[in-house]
Amino acid sequence: MPLAAAAPLVESWAIHNRIHLYLLDAISPAGFAAKAGGKGRAVGTALAHVHNVRLMWLKSAAPELLAPLKKFESDTTPTADEVRSALVASGSAIAELVTSAVADGGRVKGFKPHVTAFVGYLIAHEAHHRGQITLALRLAGEPLEKTVAYGLWEWGSR
Repeated sequence: MPLAAAAPLVESWAIHNRIHLYLLDAISPAGFAAKAGGKGRAVGTALAHVHNVRLMWLKSAAPELLAPLKKFESDTTPTADEVRSALVASGSAIAELVTSAVADGGRVKGFKPHVTAFVGYLIAHEAHHRGQITLALRLAGEPLEKTVAYGLWEWGSR
């Protein structure tokens, strides 16, 4: 896979990560603690889970990128600022992994079939949690403003 192929993949990943941050910035403190129907993961914990899954992949595929990153332990409740910093850092590390995987022929260690599918997999997983988060917020009486809800889909301006 030519190295020039990394640019659109990394750009798509970066847009996706900025959408997480856009969502996070729109969540009130009460919304950050909200749970869908009062049970399951809190909104903030769901975002911490997204970060932790990124770390799981980095540990497997590029452990050298994992060193400066910290996992959120299940018995802790991170703040919105901690989640924001973590998503920025793990998002950058995944971008580095994608770039190096393209340079290495399109392979991601521990993932089949190739780096493009890997990026699709991560985006699908994380978008699933964004959907859960928006539902939890609505059920908790803390819905996103309509401009934000529609803004999650504005990849051309994020």
